[in-house]
Amino acid sequence: MDKRVGVVGIVIEEFECANKVNSILHDFAHVIVGRMGVPYRERNLSVISLIVDGTSDEISAITGKLGRISGVNVKSAITKK
Repeated sequence: MDKRVGVVGIVIEEFECANKVNSILHDFAHVIVGRMGVPYRERNLSVISLIVDGTSDEISAITGKLGRISGVNVKSAITKK
């Protein structure tokens, strides 16, 4: 399968979910090229942005697992090539 490059945005609205998110990100470390996380204390949430490089299935798997966590919102933008 062809690999694609993209960006994944993650908003964590409940800090109790952070360990689950980090565990999933650890499991998919081979797909993650870069990661930036910012705690937004004034709004009681955290924002994580990822640069990913993997197959469509790998990227869908990571976003799907993250999206099933209550209190976590995920959006992605992936190249077509």
